[in-house]
Amino acid sequence: MTAICFILIFTSGCKKEEDNTDPIPEIEEPRVTDIDGNVYHTVTIGTQTWMLENLKVTHYRNGDPITHFTNTAQWQNLTTGAYINYDNNGLNGDSYGRLYNWYAVFEGPLLAPAGWHIPSKAEWQTLIDYLGGAAIAGPKLKETGTVHWVAPNATATNESGFTALPAGNCWTNFSFLGTASYFWSSTEYTDTWAYSLLIYDNDLAFISFGEKSSGRSVRCIKDSE
Repeated sequence: MTAICFILIFTSGCKKEEDNTDPIPEIEEPRVTDIDGNVYHTVTIGTQTWMLENLKVTHYRNGDPITHFTNTAQWQNLTTGAYINYDNNGLNGDSYGRLYNWYAVFEGPLLAPAGWHIPSKAEWQTLIDYLGGAAIAGPKLKETGTVHWVAPNATATNESGFTALPAGNCWTNFSFLGTASYFWSSTEYTDTWAYSLLIYDNDLAFISFGEKSSGRSVRCIKDSE
């Protein structure tokens, strides 16, 4: 009788272990691919769906190349679409995304992948408002840790999932890598200025404007269905 109980218990235990080895189904994450083959993850925040990474494409949606400009002394004089890598280092372009002038963003062929667009000033404002306003949105948008942001970055939570990177800016020179995010909007301020979302290492997040010839990051938002 004892031997029979032992066999039953042993058999039952083995069956339980076999059940625990069943494979867990993989959940496919939403992704979007640009014309160059770069893949971007997505995140939904409130009613908006955003790309999770900064744009790094080097061609417009129709296949035309975007001018790759490397002369920072002349960058601010451009009036046609162009991109530059921070410090003219391609690794920075891969890590932080390219820096585009506003002419690449909105004048000429479309920059964003099909089904996506460059956010307007109003769409940036919707994001900030959803996260509680400019006074508290910054930490909720910033990537945590100090891999990209300068130390200590202690208040960043990235609870929105937006994962803002401090890709810096280019105008007459490169500046603010590690300390600031500058994101273009599609909305003009004047003939030579356009609106941007700015996020700083001190957690400030607000909409301002910059010269269209500035090199800034681009984050795309999904078209309304």
